[in-house]
Amino acid sequence: MIRWIVLSVTHLGTLFVGFALGIYLLPILTAPEGPDEATLAATAEGALFTASFTRDLAGSDLLHWGEGQVSITPQSIVHEGRLSPGPDYKVYLVTEFVEDEEQFLRLKADSHMIGDVKTFDGFIVSVPEGVDVTAYTTVLVWCESFDEFITAAQYR
Repeated sequence: MIRWIVLSVTHLGTLFVGFALGIYLLPILTAPEGPDEATLAATAEGALFTASFTRDLAGSDLLHWGEGQVSITPQSIVHEGRLSPGPDYKVYLVTEFVEDEEQFLRLKADSHMIGDVKTFDGFIVSVPEGVDVTAYTTVLVWCESFDEFITAAQYR
């Protein structure tokens, strides 16, 4: 009897670990190639604002981080750097700087979701027509599926 309990627990544990690894690794394995440096630089040219994603924010950790420069133009948000890989990343514009989940969730209703992040080694996200980037102060990357803060940068 004890043998069956031990086998059940170990097999269920293995199944859980495999499922968790699948959720984490699937976006890495299926991610399209990121834009090349020339495309990133050309799109960022003439940016109204620039800022930096850093790993030292309160909400960032070993699995949720971003680093590099982010440029904000009226038409696009360009990230030249790296993000920790994960599922369902979204770029938001926020009215004040936040650096963890709790702070962002308080402001999420007043924030504007700009678009999806599909690549982890730089991205370009188009700003929807009618969105005024000067009305916000911070660009933020958020994991929508798990309500996880990834990174943020204050640009004004």
